[in-house]
Amino acid sequence: MTITEAVMDLEVDDDGRVKRTGNVWTATTHIITVVIGAGVLALAWAMAQLGWIAGIFSVILFASISLFTYNLVADCYRFPDPINGKRNYTYMQAVKVHLGGTMQVICGSIVYAKLAGITVGYTITSSTSLTSIAKSICLHSKGHQADCRSSYNPYMIGFGTLQLFLSQIPNFHTLTWLSSVAALTSFGYVLIAIGLCFSVLISGKGAPTSIFGKKVGPELSAADKIWRICSSFGNIALACNYATVIYDIMDTLKSSPSESKQMKKANLAGLSTMTMIFLLCSCLGYAALGDKTPGNIFAGFSEPYWLVAIGDICIVIHMVGAYQVMAQPFFRVIEIGANIMWPDSNFINKDYQIILYNITINMNLFRLIWRTIFVIIATVIAMAMPFFNEVLSLLGALGFGPLVVFFPIQMHITQKSIKVLSLKWCALQLLNCLCLLVSLVAVVASVHEISQNLNKFKIFGYKN
Repeated sequence: MTITEAVMDLEVDDDGRVKRTGNVWTATTHIITVVIGAGVLALAWAMAQLGWIAGIFSVILFASISLFTYNLVADCYRFPDPINGKRNYTYMQAVKVHLGGTMQVICGSIVYAKLAGITVGYTITSSTSLTSIAKSICLHSKGHQADCRSSYNPYMIGFGTLQLFLSQIPNFHTLTWLSSVAALTSFGYVLIAIGLCFSVLISGKGAPTSIFGKKVGPELSAADKIWRICSSFGNIALACNYATVIYDIMDTLKSSPSESKQMKKANLAGLSTMTMIFLLCSCLGYAALGDKTPGNIFAGFSEPYWLVAIGDICIVIHMVGAYQVMAQPFFRVIEIGANIMWPDSNFINKDYQIILYNITINMNLFRLIWRTIFVIIATVIAMAMPFFNEVLSLLGALGFGPLVVFFPIQMHITQKSIKVLSLKWCALQLLNCLCLLVSLVAVVASVHEISQNLNKFKIFGYKN
């Protein structure tokens, strides 16, 4: 063996790819970065619907279930053996080798539908924050009795216009810097939200709360109370979900010790940290704002207006990068599919070079037209349904049952050849059925809340 060959052997892994150098610490940071997002902002609202006992229990329960199932997913990174088997680079690839092609298609449909739906949720989140900035400044200058409501539509159009340009970049690797900035700002607005809530509590201005959440009365019927409780499960589920990127994280880990062992430690560390942050946000938010806790926790504060504005700016910056993180994989799968179906089409496959101010831009007509149409549709849907926590609840409910629970359990049963109707099989399937039922209930509740809001507010005319 030559010196060059020996060096190359040291630089590649068993699959021929560049040697991975990730470890438990890096995987933990990836997990925390992914889960600290827009879903955290709705947890205080969920706590207000559930109350102290059910709210805290639900956050811990969802996190515990996620820890259990994500550890099952970690064992399925390699196939058939979790230590020395062949790597699965994506969630869908793991589903295919364990459960077959039909399940892969179902899994892929859910994954990419959720990715597409999240772009709508992020458009709503950004416009909510931009509106909040304008409202905080207005209330500070004109007084708290002034009518500072404004339409979400101009902000959504502006956000959508920015995404039109960013979406034309061929892949997200070019936007790594934006992703890094977005991750940092996510911690920024979470810490600001916790600080705002804590300042209210230490000043003795906390609102009344209840162990059973917002009480049934003139402002809330028993039926609406039940709908909101079910919808809140979707908000908690969304906050716990990083199933769509778990294999991307595992694919960064070095192979010794085994990826599954490292990922299990990272899952424990990441989810423990996540749970503490979630409980801080939800408990402090509910204690500070009480039964009137809004869907987006920042909407409950107007002073100090500059700090609230900074928090909302951090949210907008995070949403700009997060939108592309979710949209680019969806763009890629559509474009790969079009390339497979029409391999000889210049419209789909040919790039045209355009030189502007000594900068060369590769333009693809199919990418230009289809990505533009997608961003426009996502923006229009957000403008028609700008309901922050209801849409996030729907997205969380759609992903939790299938992606976090069903597929990991089914892959584990297949991998370990667990006998049908054995005690372990029955216990796993019981957990599976209960989580799917909770997801279904949360989906129905979210759709109900959205339809109620559509009847209550004029379409494209919602103001806050």
